Amino acid sequence: MQLLPKKEQDDQQEKKMINRRQFLFRLNLFFVGTFVLFSVLIIRLAVLQFVEGPTLAGVQERISSRNVKTPPIRGNIYDSTGKPIAYSTSTQSLYFTIEPGFNNSEAQALAERLKDVFIKYGNPKEALTIDEIIDNMDLEFRQNTISVPRRIKSGLTNKEIAYFSENRDLFQGIDIVEESIRQYDTSSVAAQLIGYLKKYKGAQDLDYYKKKAEEDDLKLQYLDDEEVGFDGLEYMYQDILRGKNGLKTYPINASGRVVGPAQITKPEQGSDLYLTINENVQLKTEQAIMDQIRHLRSSGNPAEKDGRNASTGYAVAMEVKTGKVIAMASMPDYDPNVWSGGSISPQEWAENFYFIPNGAINGVQPPYKEDRERRKHPSSLVYLGSTQKPLSILVGLNEKLFSTTSTYNDTGAFYFGREGTSRVRIGNAGGHAYGLLDPAKAIARSSNPFMSAMVGNKLYMKYRGDEGVNVWDRYMNQFGLGVLTGSGLIGESAGVVDYFHEAEDASAQSALVRASFGQMGRYTTLQLAQYAATLASRGKRMKPQFVNEIRHSNGDLIQSYKPEILNTVDFPQSYWQEIETGMQQVGVQGFDGFPYRFLRKTGTSEQSVAGKKVNNAVFIAAAPAENPVLAVAVVVPEGGFGGWGAAPIARKIFDAYDDEIGLTGKPNRG
Repeated sequence: MQLLPKKEQDDQQEKKMINRRQFLFRLNLFFVGTFVLFSVLIIRLAVLQFVEGPTLAGVQERISSRNVKTPPIRGNIYDSTGKPIAYSTSTQSLYFTIEPGFNNSEAQALAERLKDVFIKYGNPKEALTIDEIIDNMDLEFRQNTISVPRRIKSGLTNKEIAYFSENRDLFQGIDIVEESIRQYDTSSVAAQLIGYLKKYKGAQDLDYYKKKAEEDDLKLQYLDDEEVGFDGLEYMYQDILRGKNGLKTYPINASGRVVGPAQITKPEQGSDLYLTINENVQLKTEQAIMDQIRHLRSSGNPAEKDGRNASTGYAVAMEVKTGKVIAMASMPDYDPNVWSGGSISPQEWAENFYFIPNGAINGVQPPYKEDRERRKHPSSLVYLGSTQKPLSILVGLNEKLFSTTSTYNDTGAFYFGREGTSRVRIGNAGGHAYGLLDPAKAIARSSNPFMSAMVGNKLYMKYRGDEGVNVWDRYMNQFGLGVLTGSGLIGESAGVVDYFHEAEDASAQSALVRASFGQMGRYTTLQLAQYAATLASRGKRMKPQFVNEIRHSNGDLIQSYKPEILNTVDFPQSYWQEIETGMQQVGVQGFDGFPYRFLRKTGTSEQSVAGKKVNNAVFIAAAPAENPVLAVAVVVPEGGFGGWGAAPIARKIFDAYDDEIGLTGKPNRG
């Protein structure tokens, strides 16, 4: 082994010493650093324990909060004079909130104690059983999540309220909540127009309420057990009537237990609606329909024999200049209080099913319990019949098919189509032949041949093919037929137009000829009222209005009524004068002694149902003739001739309006 020189050995030794000193320095630095770190930790722990300990203990206990929503008091609905139609009354209800760890044995014990309180301090007849109380607790979360309070009992007595308030600490999770109960006028004023309420959890099949589930604002979020508008004006004005939630914000600890008093934000009561509906006119309208149905069913008058199967009737009274709907009746009606509590029993549903829908705005079947029998009768959507004829004359005049001085010889029949099997005869009711007629007399006499030859057939000859049908449709739409009225009511029908199908299945000629005398379109009573008002105003189609004012619960005005013209039809004045002359000459029953000149048109709407033909009574009118104020439309399915089956109802409506409001601007109470 070769030895290194001495100098090299000294250099290696020096390097080893340097490395050792560096290692010892780093080791000492590590120990010093560790000592400092542990010292800081020990000091921080001491501060946490002795200085910040009490504060952090409180934070641990008050780590979060729970918001409990309380529904607002719903706004009221009044008639035009301020009489309440739908209103909310306040009640106190007992609610229970499930705490984490709550078990069945605790539920049994609490239910027994609650039952004793209900019997001792409440109405014994309304006391709940233990099973009912436990069922209302919803321990299996069938209806609510764990955080949603459960309603145990509504309508607490003052003694029950006092007892629970004084002994709140003895009933863990119990709270008293003020809420409202919806009540309706027992006279069932415009029941189908007003609508009804339903539980929110049962109303979410409507798109409107599906969107509410996405609401972030706690004050606008709906409660599952809350009652919401499901039909009519209750639905249409849901946001306005509802108001905003109140909030009870409870501090809770990490275990989910309440650790302090609630912070309370009171709910905001909903706003009130003041309708255009006049209660007295509405009730007299409803009574007039039912009286007429009873009369028709028992009448021995040969002219009224076709009305013996009448079972329903519909009427709308609408102001010509404003569009305000003063009365809307769908009869027979029902008592909306059957929906009290937001639900209806199976028995009550079966008894009221055919009366709940609004037949004045949609097709409603007659109230026959057997489907087989019901299919034998027409719905509330009926053909215009001869009430079409004033508009047919306007179409003919504006299309230059004839003039106001033109005449036509009504021989009692008009024929169209090819000779032989496809030849079609159009005649008058009763086989009448009216002779020489001008347009006004054609309306007064209700001549089917005049309308067929001078309007329907000439319009077909002018345009040839389907274009004539399109032209006809545009005229109908301008007067509110075949389109929505603009009312905004849920479920409103635009009617059923048949002339396009007739043009496709038969011919454009057949479609136009039949449409000209009212047999190619079935419309709602509200559409007929808007149509009558448009005729009476000489071409201004008004939006039907149901609300005069919206007011805050304290009475402050939020929004007032504004009339709205949907469209205007511009015809020469001579055309309007021609149809008005004819409409004032129409023969009608029930208007003897009426103190005003008035425009009117009767209609006998012939319809094939289940292989047989039935006659529906239709009638439109407006008064006074020189300055129309009110337009009325009446439909009585299977009511027979319009002049007999429907007109007497309209007379009573005009009288009621004149008494309450006045056809000349002031009430005419005798």
